[in-house]
Amino acid sequence: MGRLSRRRLLALSVLAGTAPLSAGLRAAPAAADKDDDSAYQRAFQQAVADNRDVRRYDVPGREFLYRPRQLLVANADVQRVTARLVSLGHKVTRAGEFAGVTRLRFDRETDVPSLVSKLRDPRQWPNQPVPGVQPHHVMVGYGNIMGNPGGPPQAAAALPDPDPAHAGEGAGVTVGICDTGVWRLAASRHPQWLGGSYLPQADDEDPLYLHTDVLGLQGGHGTFVAGVVRQAAPGVRFDPEQALDPTGIGDEEMLVAALTGLAPEVSVVNLSLGGVTQDDAPPLPLVNLLAGRPQGRVVVAAAGNTGTSRPTWPAALPDVLAVAAVSRGSAGIVPASYSAFGSWVNACTVGERTSTYVDGRLLLPGRPARLFSGFADWAGTSFAAAHVSGRLAALMSAGGLDAEQARQVMLGNPQWHPDYGVLVD
Repeated sequence: MGRLSRRRLLALSVLAGTAPLSAGLRAAPAAADKDDDSAYQRAFQQAVADNRDVRRYDVPGREFLYRPRQLLVANADVQRVTARLVSLGHKVTRAGEFAGVTRLRFDRETDVPSLVSKLRDPRQWPNQPVPGVQPHHVMVGYGNIMGNPGGPPQAAAALPDPDPAHAGEGAGVTVGICDTGVWRLAASRHPQWLGGSYLPQADDEDPLYLHTDVLGLQGGHGTFVAGVVRQAAPGVRFDPEQALDPTGIGDEEMLVAALTGLAPEVSVVNLSLGGVTQDDAPPLPLVNLLAGRPQGRVVVAAAGNTGTSRPTWPAALPDVLAVAAVSRGSAGIVPASYSAFGSWVNACTVGERTSTYVDGRLLLPGRPARLFSGFADWAGTSFAAAHVSGRLAALMSAGGLDAEQARQVMLGNPQWHPDYGVLVD
């Protein structure tokens, strides 16, 4: 199906707002305890510090996470970059390719960000184009992002059963969910919401636990996201792929693998994850992969919980539908304090959600254990993005549209605010 005419886009745009903002939501979850939020962030910082495969670049306002001893180079530039590294006294080996880049591995600990800055300096390449080089950036599940606003889930009572009046919304559409994976017991513990809506596969399973029944900081994130998608479109199917570990940490290669593992029938991809990059440059592997994605497939990505306008990726990539979060307050809908925002954001919706979750305990330093039994309240752009993915699917089934046409209809509505895009019910 081709692009919609302006007349048909305006006529169908009514469908993009048929569900009120209260749909899929109970009363707004109680505000999280600030001490718990602080403990959650400290726990994530400690997890990063303890992870031997993660380094942090700490210049204020330019922070990012990356894999140590790795340099990603555009395939076309590998030979001359390797020669330059050797001339600078570095010993590197090729360690595989993915999404149009080659990984070069250093034989010892190296200041990768400084080296990238040097290699990106045009003065290093007289009469030559600057090569494509970058660190291997770490991606995270929002709300864990480098000490910025974000809090843990809270235990919640079970959701009511799906409303039969909306059972067909999203029927015939498959949403890809690249996240922590899905709980092994998700379908049996949540038969009304998740049962029969996906094909369980061993490599899509969320490991969840650090040990016994103790949850990783984002164990169950993917199961929560899946429930939000299904609340927005109860008839939709989803295809889960693991791109993050239970702590909420992944990288560009893991995300590329998850994206390439999606079933061919996936027409909407939900990415409730992302990261910031060195010099805020678009990450080469994701640029390459998304440029070659199947025709008509729409990617929806969380804008991030940075509370700033700094671009996060892949949300800020062209043609990716970037979703910020708003909150419901006594004065009505207001920007969520934790949400990223900016001219690169396309849409927004409420980020505080109740959804399907897992069983287990979440332990935070100095705080009482949090006990979960299948449902939770959680807040973040992760869940705003998931709702938008579901509403896209519902719009597709309601209007007989493909994913790109549904995106046009949704984004054809007036902007709620220039830095937040359209407000999606």
